Amino acid sequence: MKTGIIILAAGNSSRLGKPKQLLNYQGKTLLEIVSRAAIESSCKPIIVVLGAYATEISAKHHFPELKYVINDQWERGISSSIAVGMSAVLAINHDIQQVILAVSDQPFISAEIFENLIKTQQLSDKGIIASSYAETLGTPVLFSKKYFPQLLSLQGNQGAKQLLNEYPEDSSSLVFTLGDIDIDTTSDYNNLNLQR
Repeated sequence: MKTGIIILAAGNSSRLGKPKQLLNYQGKTLLEIVSRAAIESSCKPIIVVLGAYATEISAKHHFPELKYVINDQWERGISSSIAVGMSAVLAINHDIQQVILAVSDQPFISAEIFENLIKTQQLSDKGIIASSYAETLGTPVLFSKKYFPQLLSLQGNQGAKQLLNEYPEDSSSLVFTLGDIDIDTTSDYNNLNLQR
């Protein structure tokens, strides 16, 4: 199975007031943590979708293994970034069989989690494999090729969650311990640093 990864990093971190993609945790920025996890996985291509802070982030992040694309319409919500990322993946490899959507503010993401999503898909033969944490399903989440048209046409800020709700019979999940820890506010970031 050919699997790509789309890292969604275009948001403006409105509740934080500064780009959370550039927050440091254990010597790496949050975006660097997910970027390195993706690089260490077997997935290709890896697309990073930038938007609100594209200039600042680009100045501090450049991995030759990744392709960076800009979502000029990031204010239209995360769905617009998914569409930009999907278009970039398909432009590089039109034969891609599945994609994993990841975000830039889960500090405990790892290459192993990406690989386990792929393994779970192979074992379950389901079209959607989501991460499970805090009694919900979320990112990173894998979608097989049959969902590409819907990913390209999503609207608004709900993102791909609506597909999880729409196709429960074609979905499976795996536990992502600490997946519920993401950074939306200064309080979230302070709590993260207290865990060191």
